[in-house]
Amino acid sequence: MKNRPTVFVCETEPVVIAGLRWFLDETKEFALVGHATSVTGAIAGVQELRPDLLLMDHSSGGRSTLHFLSELSFVSASTVCVLWTRDVPESELVRAFRAGAKGFVKKTSPLPVLLEALRRVADGETFLEESASPTLRQWATRRHLPRLTPREREIIQLVSEGMKNREIAERLQITPGTVKVHLMHVFEKTGARDRYELAIRGARLLMDCEPLPEVRQTA
Repeated sequence: MKNRPTVFVCETEPVVIAGLRWFLDETKEFALVGHATSVTGAIAGVQELRPDLLLMDHSSGGRSTLHFLSELSFVSASTVCVLWTRDVPESELVRAFRAGAKGFVKKTSPLPVLLEALRRVADGETFLEESASPTLRQWATRRHLPRLTPREREIIQLVSEGMKNREIAERLQITPGTVKVHLMHVFEKTGARDRYELAIRGARLLMDCEPLPEVRQTA
């Protein structure tokens, strides 16, 4: 018998965790292997158990979720994330899909919808409910990945390493002003709001974003 895909849930309410465990056991399609009530606990649990799917409550806040998603590829590259939450601003959902989320299900949705989301994401697809807007669908399906120049990719890597503009300029032998211009383009293309967000999402961006052809670089 084929092993069931494994699920880890980050959820703050014990009764919800208990209900989810019962539901997944009843379906006999997925196995709930662990849970955590915080992002920190989820990182440790995913690193230890390496589940196939992570079902994540978004109530801890957008920045915490983005930080977790940026860490996920390092903690367990094979684990994919489905956001499971109440209503949140679409802008936060777009950022979450940019950072690597593969599905979004509202907690108010019927259980068969949650089950379908887990099936689709486990099969390598993305999942959004029918009410999702065209903008969110565009980002969820990654039809229009940002195209980064080789120089922009270098700068993202150096920002992720904690370098300041002057240090980056010295490393790349360009001016600090040129670094600033490249960063402005990177923020526009990726939707990162600041250096902090760019740093925590850097590895995922470099892995997901489409590179432009190599061209001769100028300062």
